Amino acid sequence: MIDAKNLELRKLTKEGLQTLVTWAAAEGWNPGLHDHEVFWETDPEGFYGFYAGDTLIAGGAVVSYNQTFGFMGLFIVHPKHRGQGIGRKLWHLRRDLLIRRLHHGAAIGMDGVVAMQPFYEKGGFRVAFRDERYERVGGAFDVSHRITTINVHDHEQLIDYDRGCVGYGRQVFLRSWLRTPNSQGFKFRQDNQLCGYAVIRKAIEGYKIGPLFADTSEVAEELYRACLNASIGQRVFLDIPVTNKAAAELVRKYEARYVFECARMYLGEAPNSCINKVFGITTFELG
Repeated sequence: MIDAKNLELRKLTKEGLQTLVTWAAAEGWNPGLHDHEVFWETDPEGFYGFYAGDTLIAGGAVVSYNQTFGFMGLFIVHPKHRGQGIGRKLWHLRRDLLIRRLHHGAAIGMDGVVAMQPFYEKGGFRVAFRDERYERVGGAFDVSHRITTINVHDHEQLIDYDRGCVGYGRQVFLRSWLRTPNSQGFKFRQDNQLCGYAVIRKAIEGYKIGPLFADTSEVAEELYRACLNASIGQRVFLDIPVTNKAAAELVRKYEARYVFECARMYLGEAPNSCINKVFGITTFELG
């Protein structure tokens, strides 16, 4: 047993971050194959962990988006060291560290599993909405002629559109996310206006869609079909905010299977997001 008093909090290297993602995969979190690369590019200063000597035993993200919004994700303690209060101590240290990294009064978000939500609430976070993960198998669907693949020339417009959906800017993250290997991005335009976009990427098991943002349920359905069409015969996962009733109806219509749930929680005032445009959460680890 390790004495929590003797642990050292350190900023993680890229290899340390990759270790956390490897642990997450072993826990069944099913990260994307290249998620750790995007996470690192987003904020190399945003990952901390507890070390016993040179051995990483627990860690998590304290990512800053332009110091105006923060996100705590990828929180994990190695199974050998659970039940000793290590995670509790690390979580509070991370929360306080992230507060210091942000502008005064900036909000912090996280996605908390059901069992841990009471603990997070004691730490000042409040549930904004439930997230549910759904799975179905990709299949051959007709794809609207208004949908085309995303290219580098679309990035600036997508960054602006994305900001309107989530309520904060995440330019660095999104530029990296949109060029992730083993992924495809789709956009929907009508009358030369961007009406939505989606990204599907290879995960440890199957594929994950995220984000899936759209102006209307009809656009969201077309983008969902494009993603399913791009992963025929493969397991496809979509994480929806249940408060968006149209998103819940979408997964019911396509007979997707419920997998598990968590909840988006905020410390401070939630960002001014447009939740009715959010049909698929980008990632539980970074928001």
